[in-house]
Amino acid sequence: MAKKYENMGDTGYDEEPKKKRRFTLNPFENMYKKDGKGVGLEELHVLEKPGLRNFFKLLRRKLNHIFSVNILLILGNFPLLFPLFAFAYTMGEALAPNYQLYSVLQGAALFDNSPPVLSLLGIYGLQDTVAIPTTATYVFLGLGALTLFTFGPVNVGTTYILRNIVREEPVFIWSDFWYAVRRNVKQGILYGMIDLVIIGILIYDLLAYRINILNSPLYFGLYILSFGMIILYFFVRMYVYPMIVTFDMRLWKIFKNAIFFAVLGIKRNIMAFLGAVILFVLDFYLMRLFLPIGLILPFIILFGLVGFMCNYASFPKIKEIMIDPYYKEVQVSEGGDEEEKEE
Repeated sequence: MAKKYENMGDTGYDEEPKKKRRFTLNPFENMYKKDGKGVGLEELHVLEKPGLRNFFKLLRRKLNHIFSVNILLILGNFPLLFPLFAFAYTMGEALAPNYQLYSVLQGAALFDNSPPVLSLLGIYGLQDTVAIPTTATYVFLGLGALTLFTFGPVNVGTTYILRNIVREEPVFIWSDFWYAVRRNVKQGILYGMIDLVIIGILIYDLLAYRINILNSPLYFGLYILSFGMIILYFFVRMYVYPMIVTFDMRLWKIFKNAIFFAVLGIKRNIMAFLGAVILFVLDFYLMRLFLPIGLILPFIILFGLVGFMCNYASFPKIKEIMIDPYYKEVQVSEGGDEEEKEE
């Protein structure tokens, strides 16, 4: 197994020496300056028993870090705000008929003003205001395309932080984020583009089949299939980003391994998926009950918490299958060398 970094510790992963930070105006680093009450020995080594109980213990201790990760995800992917602004404030308005018979009846009414024709025109000639894109809309949509270059690196940087949280290592949000981005910028950009394209295609298929679900049983089957593909890809991408920041492997090998992990870690994957669904459904209903809270939660913790759940579910399985066996072989080979020397 190829290793990405040179300074490998006993844990079997890349480790960067952490130095105590002096005073800085960086809000992410100052957040963790104060001494807390400490952590008991029973709360350490959560990764050795990555169950549901330890998940909440680790979440309670690392909640501030998850808040910071969520801020990085929002600020790092700021180009996504441009399309939202474009559709909300730059669209023009025009009148459009509700029925396809409008043009036919309008032409007939020019030559025949009889009551039946005018009655039909009054029924099928109704028009509504529709939104049409303007030049400003296309400009902001073009700015939104910058997400293709930010999505992957931002996910790589935040995944590195969340992975270190799961490994119970010291975390320095700002420096760790840029460290991971610099080390994985090429793979991050490339997979970020692939990731966005796959997500876009899956969502488009799901919505398209849902609209036509009553037209044919075939569309219902395709709708179920597309929903299953979304779940499967959710499982796959849970492992892609952690492997990018952990191993020095080609992207296609990482993706192939992630497909195997999507099956091998099915129990943990399902738990992470259900947790993400519960969070998004809860946020949806909060929007309906009290809109400000529902809108604020994604900007505070929602995406960071989903990322934490995915890393908590995926990294122990990566450690079990890809990391631990490798270091057992290394220990065995080192032991064999020592025996030969003794002889």
